[in-house]
Amino acid sequence: MSITAIVGINWGDEGKGRMVDYLADHYDVVVRYQGGNNAGHTVVNDLGTFKLNLLPSGIFRPQTLNLLGVGVVIDLEHLCGEIKRAQDAGVSISPQNLRISDRAMICMPFHRWQDRWEEERLGAAKFGSTMRGISPVYGDKAMKKSLQMGDLLYPASRDTHLERLVDWKNALIRSAYHCDPIDLDEMKQWLDTYGDILKPYICDTGEVLAQAIAANKSILFEAQLGALRDLDYGIYPYTSSSSPLAAYAPMGSGLPSIKVENVVGVVKAYSTCVGEGPFVGELDDTQGERIRQAGGEYGAATGRPRRVAYMDVVATRHGVALQGATELALTKLDVLSCLEEIPVCRAYRIDGQEVERFPYTPLLDQAEPVYDVLPGWHCDISNVRQFSELPKAAQDYVLYLEKALACPIRYVSVGPAREEIIVR
Repeated sequence: MSITAIVGINWGDEGKGRMVDYLADHYDVVVRYQGGNNAGHTVVNDLGTFKLNLLPSGIFRPQTLNLLGVGVVIDLEHLCGEIKRAQDAGVSISPQNLRISDRAMICMPFHRWQDRWEEERLGAAKFGSTMRGISPVYGDKAMKKSLQMGDLLYPASRDTHLERLVDWKNALIRSAYHCDPIDLDEMKQWLDTYGDILKPYICDTGEVLAQAIAANKSILFEAQLGALRDLDYGIYPYTSSSSPLAAYAPMGSGLPSIKVENVVGVVKAYSTCVGEGPFVGELDDTQGERIRQAGGEYGAATGRPRRVAYMDVVATRHGVALQGATELALTKLDVLSCLEEIPVCRAYRIDGQEVERFPYTPLLDQAEPVYDVLPGWHCDISNVRQFSELPKAAQDYVLYLEKALACPIRYVSVGPAREEIIVR
């Protein structure tokens, strides 16, 4: 039995989906344990290219059971659409290979609306939300105001809870946003329309996981976003509203007693970021656009252009520590083939002093990158499958990062397809 978490080391968008898809063949169960449809995992395999927001990336492996755990927030409409699109592409999805925790929270349409209203109210001070309702639904969860997936199985109780929720929410939006009230009947219809489709998938994921452990089955936890977006340890307030850390995986899965044994931290060969907040060394120039185009750096959930920078060792080393990574997967090394030379941010300069430790969030606005510059390799490496066959400059780049991050780089991705990877 093996229990592994695949997690993001930076701001998200590191390529976790392709790593879960690659490794899921060796696991019996894949679990998404936090987040909602506010971020995407792009998977490229023999069935095509898929941008998953809620479905676990193990869904393409026929023998794998996929779970949406307690810590996930679920937009029923979005999940139904995602399931249908995958099924239409030839992916087999049924309650035999997909289960949803009865304790996962439902992201209602009014959570999306509230997300948009709040960003509009904030104006220039906005957080860069994806407008998917994630922050409002997690906030309601903490205030004990949300509906859970299990409520779909008990209509009378669900409707009583919904009536109280809508009454409270209308009082809030009238005073804060001056918007039209939420229509209770419309919300009931929405729950009926999409909830009826998903009812067969709802279960106690804790029981499913306990049975899997008793049967000595292997489990793979899949995180959304990255360490720097963690609600407690990230660049607050420019964070998500949940914890993408490996330490939260058992809590968000449905069985808190599980012990994570291995942590595969995924980090891109350069830095990218979607949304607002500090981003040291941002390349707001032709070089940044060059990398963005070569890497296809557009958000899988929103399509927004990702902000681009050279590899940030300071932030990445911090993420490695937060995640407790036992090994790393370096993705998109092939994208750097477009560069003549490759700067790496080894430290920050703040108030004239070089610092190598990731600072408290407000200090990031003052931080300037301090670079080491490594040579590029100027050739296509997408067909390389052995580390020793990479150009020396590419090998040196990987070894430089491995030493700087003090964590072994086991996987090196040289393309988006499942097989375009080097295992060291």
